[in-house]
Amino acid sequence: MTRERFEQLVAEAIALIPPQLHDAMHNVAVVVKDEPAPAMLADLGIEPPGTLYGVYEGTPLTEREWGQAPVLPDRITIFQQPIVTDATDAAADEDERGIVRAVGETVIHEFGHHFGLSEAEIEAIEAEYWQDGPEGDVEAEGG
Repeated sequence: MTRERFEQLVAEAIALIPPQLHDAMHNVAVVVKDEPAPAMLADLGIEPPGTLYGVYEGTPLTEREWGQAPVLPDRITIFQQPIVTDATDAAADEDERGIVRAVGETVIHEFGHHFGLSEAEIEAIEAEYWQDGPEGDVEAEGG
């Protein structure tokens, strides 16, 4: 999958984030990189073959103070290769629906960290998103 197509899927996933989260997203940069650096994985205690689909870097909204000076945007990095590899492994070939789902879950998950949500809250949003969200649209488009 080309970087351009993958970035398009990331943009589509961001556009499909539930409105209650999407309307509150401000001052967050979303970037795509090939894969997490070995040092990042080591810092997070992730040993091979483990990897990351994405990472949030910043201060969650729930930990900010009202008088805090303006800061550079928080950053969410989405890692293309682990997502494409895992979707490919799961489907025995590059399955765009699997990639779309992994990108969507990753985007929601990392924005959940930005909002200071717990893992349980993030998982509930992901479940709602995929129950009522884009998976049906993707299948309709993809066949």
